[in-house]
Amino acid sequence: MTPFALQYARPQAGEPTAPYAFDQAEQVNVLAGGGYAAEDTALLARLGSTASTAGSKTHWDD
Repeated sequence: MTPFALQYARPQAGEPTAPYAFDQAEQVNVLAGGGYAAEDTALLARLGSTASTAGSKTHWDD
């Protein structure tokens, strides 16, 4: 018997690829051209964020 929810589940088309990569040396996300992903307002408007919110959710003083 298939659970009800799985009758309507749709597989994702594929893993979305981010237009930026993490730079281990600088500890920031950088674009292919070398700029910081956090400074690209069009990218931020499209994706919402380029950083984790884990610190803000775990520490009251962030």
